[in-house]
This record gives sequence, structure tokens and C-alpha cells, in this order.
Amino acid sequence: MRGSWLEGVGHSVAEGVAIVDRRTFLSSGLAAASLWVGGHRVPAAQGPALSTPGYASPQQAMQAPREKLLFVACTYVGTSVHQPDYLAVVDVDPASTRYGQVIYRLSMPKVGDELHHYGWNICSSCHGRPGDRRYLIVPGFRSSRIHIIDAKEPTSLRLHAVIEPEEVAKVANLSAPHTVHCLPSGEVMISMLGDAQGNGPGGFLLLDEQFRLKGRWEKEAAGMQFNYDFWYQPRYNVMVSTEWAAPRTFGPGPRLEDVAAGKYGRHLHFWDWQQRRLIHSVDLGQGAIPLEVRFAHDPDKDYGFVGAALSSSIWLFRREGSAGQWQARKVIQLEPVKKDDFPGGQVPPLISDILISMDDRFLYVSTWLHGRVLQYDIRDPERPKLTGSVAFGGLIGPPRQLQGRELSGGPQMLQLSLDGRRLYVTNSLYSSWDNAFYPQIAKQGSWLVQLDCDPQQGGMQLNEKFLVDFGKEPQGPARAHEIRYPGGDCSSDIFS
Repeated sequence: MRGSWLEGVGHSVAEGVAIVDRRTFLSSGLAAASLWVGGHRVPAAQGPALSTPGYASPQQAMQAPREKLLFVACTYVGTSVHQPDYLAVVDVDPASTRYGQVIYRLSMPKVGDELHHYGWNICSSCHGRPGDRRYLIVPGFRSSRIHIIDAKEPTSLRLHAVIEPEEVAKVANLSAPHTVHCLPSGEVMISMLGDAQGNGPGGFLLLDEQFRLKGRWEKEAAGMQFNYDFWYQPRYNVMVSTEWAAPRTFGPGPRLEDVAAGKYGRHLHFWDWQQRRLIHSVDLGQGAIPLEVRFAHDPDKDYGFVGAALSSSIWLFRREGSAGQWQARKVIQLEPVKKDDFPGGQVPPLISDILISMDDRFLYVSTWLHGRVLQYDIRDPERPKLTGSVAFGGLIGPPRQLQGRELSGGPQMLQLSLDGRRLYVTNSLYSSWDNAFYPQIAKQGSWLVQLDCDPQQGGMQLNEKFLVDFGKEPQGPARAHEIRYPGGDCSSDIFS
């Protein structure tokens, strides 16, 4: 990797990490055995196995017990703190004496990963298969290092294995891991945004059930210029993916001239799931930058939504016509706000995350620069209806205050409770982009807040009793990004 875009980020971690077949591990009585990490013996986590390796249906998921813990990816990249990133475990049980507190932190082995998105070894697409929803696959978006975390005991996470970026480059010539989804086969797939040198278009990396590198998932990708997020639906033999930009482009931070030069994505891609090839693309227009993509949770529904960040629009995609070809049409358009001291004189909303409730009734949208979270009734997906809005300030208004804390920045990552009643929100997008638009996050740290939602009539409001201030972390202020639950959630579980 010498001379690559990753050089200087960090190299070898944990030589001699034991890779253990998780099913053998679970079934052969090795739960009390030890693992070798970095040449040191580490006791395996003790305690009961998670009881929810997957749900049979979205309806069953909605009946699951209320979440009591959250996992939050935290990074020190782009701050003055020279410490490894970590996964934070947050207590969200109102009956607990530690409610609203970080109760455990698992640090990564090296500095500079930029923990971002992550996922489970098993989700509801694996329902009925042997195994357990036990391992978190936690990539470093900047380092391309992939961590396998044993979450058997959620309040005592343990490092299980590390896949080094040099290994990924050698096997698949890929870098910048983003979205993680398990597959119905038990494999794990990760969208990768670049080649080993940080150039587009990237591809899709496969790990087997023992977390060994298998290579690329795709067999034919002609027409894909960039990569970002993905979602699959086997019942319709389709995977849909989106485009951000090459790591060399987005890594240093945003530059408007790169958008004009066509260095950012504008296409929504549809893949033949069985043949693993790109079959159809929809052009969303110059400067669209489609990011997060979500299928309806009901596997019989043939539609979903994608948020186009820079064009600040939401697109509905679905099968149309006698041939059943996948198409997309704009169903929501958000408008910029005039601001003389902003480049171009207008601040776009910048849609950074979207999420669909488990019952497919509501769509949640974060507008990072406008500082708002929006809620839409999507029972008629062709005509979303705005039913709720919560303002934090963003770049267009004064920052909201909560418990004496200034909620600077804008709402970014969203995670909804399975019953649709609690929406958790963090404010860090990506370190270099944070520093360009909200430099105060590097000094103040991130926040995690909760919005209380009405899952029947719609509407939401900020919960005044809940706040996690990542500006007060023991090692210094940290950025907080993606949120997960030990039992699965609305953006990681796929029903097939």
C-alpha cells in the first residue's frame, strides 16, 4: 500500500488475530474460551446470547421489547484528540440510574479509522438460519480497516478480529468501506467507495461466515462511476445502490468545483441480484448526489426511497410498466434558504440521512445544513405528506439549547425504535465535511438526542429529558455518527 491514499493513516493491527467460525464457536462450547488479539490472550465475552437473531416479519419486529441500549460509532478524526475511535454503549432505559449515559467504550486498536457506518453479521434476512446476531462489522471509513466486534454481552464489547486494509487491497483492490449488510446466505457485504488508491468507482466486498475475505460481489458493473449505499430485495431479484464520490474527492472536504466537474454521483443503480450485474441506471441530474437508500420493509412491496443530498430532493423508486423496469421520480423537493455569507448566497437543506419506519408508514429525513428533522406520512408513497418537523438551527438559525447545552451543527444520522416511537439523532456527517460547515463540532463534540414520535397521527418533539453530550468524553470531545441497537433496527434489518 506504499504510496496509496491510505498511507500514513495507520498500518498493521493485531497480528495473530484469531478468526473463529461463529457457528462453530456458538455450538461447540467455546463461548468461555479465549481469543488471541495482538499476541495477547483475551477472554471471550460472558453472558447470555442475544435472543433476537432476526425477525420473521416487520410486524414481529415492532412487537420486540423496547431498546435499552444503543451502540454509537465515535471518532476523533479531525479533532485535536489523538486517540483511537471507539464504539460507545449508551443506556436508554428510562428506569435505569444510568439513563442517558455512556456506560461502556470499546476503543479500536489504532488511531485514524473514522468509524462511520457498521452492521451485523446476521439480520432478519437470515431468519430461520443457524447462528446468532452477535458480531458487529465495524469498518474504518478512512483507514479501510475492518473490525469484527463480539457483542454477545452488549455492555462488555470485545474485539474479535481485524482485517487490515492491505489484505482488502490485495484480495479485492478496494478501499473506503461504507454500508454493511448481512446477506441471506450468512455472508456479509460491504459497499466500498474506492479502489486501493482511492479512485472510483469502488465496488462491493464479500466476507464469508468466518469473516474471511472472499473478494468482490459484483460480476459486472459497467456504468457505475461511484458507489455509496445499497439495499437488496431478493423477492424482486434486485439490489439498488447509490453514488457519492471517489475517496480522493470527498476525503479532503467539499469543493463546489468538483460537483461542476462531474466528480460527484448522480445515478441510482439497479442490479440483478442473482446474476450480480448492473442492469439499469436512473440519472437524477447534475449535482444530485444520491446517498441513503431504503426499501420498504414489507418484502412484498416493490418500492423505496432515496435522498439526493445536494439537490435536496427525495425520489421514489419502483417497478413500472409491463416489463417491470425500475424507475424513479421525484416526490419531495426542499428549497434553499437565502444567506448572503454562504457560497452562492443560498444554503441548501443537504439531505444527509433518511429512514423508513418499520410499518412503512413514515419517512424521516435529516437536513444537515438547515438543521431540521422532517417526518412524512408515506402511506401513499407517490404523495408524501409532511406531518412533523423539529428545528435545531443548523446554518440558518441560532442553535437550539437543551439542558444548558448548545446543539450546534445539524441533525445527521437517524435511528428509529422498532415501535416507531423514539427517533435518535446525532450530528456528525464526516470529519472533513464537519470541519468545513460546522467547525465547532471538533471542539464541542457531538450530541445524541431523542425525538418522541406519534406513530399513529404523526408529529414529533424533542425529548427534554434525554441528552448524551459527547463533548464530555474522558479522552476529549468526540464526533458521533451511526446508531445501532443490540436487537436490530430500522436501517439494518432486511426482510426477504
